[in-house]
Amino acid sequence: MTYTPPLWPVSVKGVALDSRGRVLLLKNERAEWELPGGRLEIGTHDGTQAPDKSPEAALEREILEETGWSVKAGQLLDGGTWIYEPIPGRRVLIVTYGCTVQTPDLPPVLSHEHKSIGLFAADEVPELTMPEGYKQSIAAWYRFLGGGPDNTRG
Repeated sequence: MTYTPPLWPVSVKGVALDSRGRVLLLKNERAEWELPGGRLEIGTHDGTQAPDKSPEAALEREILEETGWSVKAGQLLDGGTWIYEPIPGRRVLIVTYGCTVQTPDLPPVLSHEHKSIGLFAADEVPELTMPEGYKQSIAAWYRFLGGGPDNTRG
């Protein structure tokens, strides 16, 4: 019998703030809020789709596709790498970066991939329906920027 190593989907996510210090979140089909981002692209054999050059490049591409925001991926967030089981038996490795928004005054645009889009102040996040790992990542980025619930840095 040939050994087949287990494969884990990897999803890169970003904490991005608008010019008023509000975090950008998207509502998925499970009625949960989540950070923007998505899977790394491995490319196609025929070359019609190139592989992502890095996790950061994948994140920047995904956020632009999902929201219209241009971002620069920054550092990996403290506690931002975790395992999520969105449905029983399906596990995903989440890797979360802090992002600098290049267009913080531009309103984000909802793509076909999500049900809703929102901008939330830091003190609103704990009450939202979303995985704890996302909440921890958001809090870590606010701490890194030197703020908290009253943070207004973008």
